[in-house]
Amino acid sequence: MTAPSPRIAAFADRWPKLIALLLGAVSATGFAPLHFSPLTLLALAGWMALVARSPKGWRAFGIGWAFGVGHFTIGLNWIATAFTYQAAMPAWLGWIAVVLLALYLAVYPALAAWGAWMVARFKGGAGTAASVSFILAFAALWTLTEWLRSWVFTGFAWNPLSVVMLRDFFGPAVIRWVGTYGASGILVAQIGAMIWLWQYLHRPDHPTLAGRPFAQFFVWWLAVGVLNAPVALLDKASRSDDYVRGIPGNATSITVVQPNVGQEDKWVGTKADANFAKLARLTAPKNDTPRLILWPEAAVPDYLETGYPPVYYDRSPAEARGRLVALMNPDDVMLLGALKLELDKTGDVVGARNAVMTVHADGRLGPRYDKSHLVPYGEYLPMRPILSAIGLSRLAPGDIDFWPGPGPHTLDLGRFGKVGLQVCYEIIFSGQVVDRDHRPAFLFNPSNDAWFGSWGPPQHLAQARLRAIEEGLPVVRSTPTGISAVIDADGWVRESIPMHQAGRIDTLLPPAHAPTLFARHGNVLPVGFALLLLVLAIAFRRRGR
Repeated sequence: MTAPSPRIAAFADRWPKLIALLLGAVSATGFAPLHFSPLTLLALAGWMALVARSPKGWRAFGIGWAFGVGHFTIGLNWIATAFTYQAAMPAWLGWIAVVLLALYLAVYPALAAWGAWMVARFKGGAGTAASVSFILAFAALWTLTEWLRSWVFTGFAWNPLSVVMLRDFFGPAVIRWVGTYGASGILVAQIGAMIWLWQYLHRPDHPTLAGRPFAQFFVWWLAVGVLNAPVALLDKASRSDDYVRGIPGNATSITVVQPNVGQEDKWVGTKADANFAKLARLTAPKNDTPRLILWPEAAVPDYLETGYPPVYYDRSPAEARGRLVALMNPDDVMLLGALKLELDKTGDVVGARNAVMTVHADGRLGPRYDKSHLVPYGEYLPMRPILSAIGLSRLAPGDIDFWPGPGPHTLDLGRFGKVGLQVCYEIIFSGQVVDRDHRPAFLFNPSNDAWFGSWGPPQHLAQARLRAIEEGLPVVRSTPTGISAVIDADGWVRESIPMHQAGRIDTLLPPAHAPTLFARHGNVLPVGFALLLLVLAIAFRRRGR
């Protein structure tokens, strides 16, 4: 590898963690809404090179941790906005929460960096080059740590690295085979291959390219294109004929509603009727075609079920359902977010469910889905006795914690087919969104992104696209303030409503694909893929390469 200039090398050796912190911050700009994906590539390459130069394993861990702090602090800045809706604590606490979360999440890239260093340099020796063993180990451990991040301590899988592929690199073909986490590992391996190739072309003893920087760069650039070509061709081939031909004419008619009701207005009782009027105006039928109407998470504050203490009802359940029926054709069905209360044996309310309910045009309630993967501090308060004593309450209003549902579930809607439900941030968890024994025709993701700032909603949409690709299923999103969208089974956004605009989408539901390899086997594939890469990394190390 060509040695860096003495000044750069000295600075890198003296302040590696500071450089890694800055590289981590730059790497986060590849996510939505900025989409500066080339900067993500360069930042990751620089970080991996720093780790490769580390003289000790503990230093590699520190460089990885610093990178993660910068990466997650910038990428998750939207969480700070959520704290502006927390009345009991000052708004600036949101940034403290973002940094604290980043300090924890940074452990995962730190483990990947330390593990790769240990696999490649277990026998010692500082070195400066990124070996094949190091690159393979890094890709494997990034895959495993992303997977671990999705379930340890209930999991927080937001912004997997592979989401940047959806815009500028590769996507559907690879994601269908090894899932989101495996695709992240492949991207790391590609970056590592580019580093290795650059090192090779810049060797001082290279027989033809030594001392010819322009020729070195041209050959490197050409080789990188060849490296990416097979995956690009696979993606081109994977774009389904259904996308080219369009949606069949006998597909299900859907109406997706986005009322543009902000979080600051959502729970204000005096505005409840005005909020409902926005939903109603955007839902009224345009013809007599039977529709599946899709409303956002927590669309109405009314309780639609009977049996609760009278104090909880602003209007009777029959009246609340009647308002919905008035917006429907005779054969319409509506899915909407609503609340369900849980009572103890004495009739006291002890919990709630964040539910999606089915309302038929005759006022009957159909099958219900209860959100399973709840948001800590948003839907329940961990260690409630301690945190409530210091004045911290949930970010969402209410003193009663939500209870989790049983997990992925498919609802049978009769003529409108079978639908899988994932409420809000549940959609970010790869391999956890579909009842595999009862495969649905599509996924409905009602969400409330109104308190996610300007970065959260487009990032949320991008991760919903990953689920569509993995499972080979269309995904439909309905949110109060955006981004509502219809995503086909290849991950392409067919129609959408921008942020902070009221609107509706009247369209036909895109068709599903046959179950993908990932849909059949789930996260066994990326974990197995990562373990295979680890075996190869160890094999290359033993061969001295």
